[in-house]
Amino acid sequence: MAGKPDSAFANIPFIGRVAIGGVILLVVGLLYYFVFHADLDESIENAELQHTQLQNQLTEAEQRQQEYLRLTQELAAREALDRQNKRILPTDAEIPAFLQDLNRVAELSGLEMRLVEPRPEEPEQLYMRIPVAIAVSGKFHQISKFFYNVSRLERAISMENLSLADPQVNDAEEVILTVSALATTYRRPEAATAAADPNAGAVQ
Repeated sequence: MAGKPDSAFANIPFIGRVAIGGVILLVVGLLYYFVFHADLDESIENAELQHTQLQNQLTEAEQRQQEYLRLTQELAAREALDRQNKRILPTDAEIPAFLQDLNRVAELSGLEMRLVEPRPEEPEQLYMRIPVAIAVSGKFHQISKFFYNVSRLERAISMENLSLADPQVNDAEEVILTVSALATTYRRPEAATAAADPNAGAVQ
């Protein structure tokens, strides 16, 4: 008659039972590691890899944003400089606006505009000269204020060929001066405009 399993196990020496128990624990531990722990390690590794990828993408996005902001600021600065340059040296003569500026400055300075006579344009190598003969009358400080205000205009203007007529004394015993000058402004020539825009004049 075969013995019972527990009787057979009981007949195994103590060291053998300890060894069998150790083997069972080892098998259970290995099963636990491969079933649970290995999957958990793989999940953690995948999560860390994904986190690294997301961190790299975030860094690249921040760098692209900074570059975009830099380029946007640079473009805005260039556009502002271009607008300023066009006001200083326009592509068109804009004679009416130029004469209006001179008359406005003369009135603000308290002067009488005696002469405004546009002259023909004078071509130079890099620009076109637009001279206007003017004559203004007023007191010394008013004339000084006129020339100062003209220098403050955005458009490039030079005063040339200044001449002073004989001073006159008015009824209030004030000395009135009459100053003649050649007020010259400038514009970019059409050739320079066409060179700046290669598509200018192209057949559509």
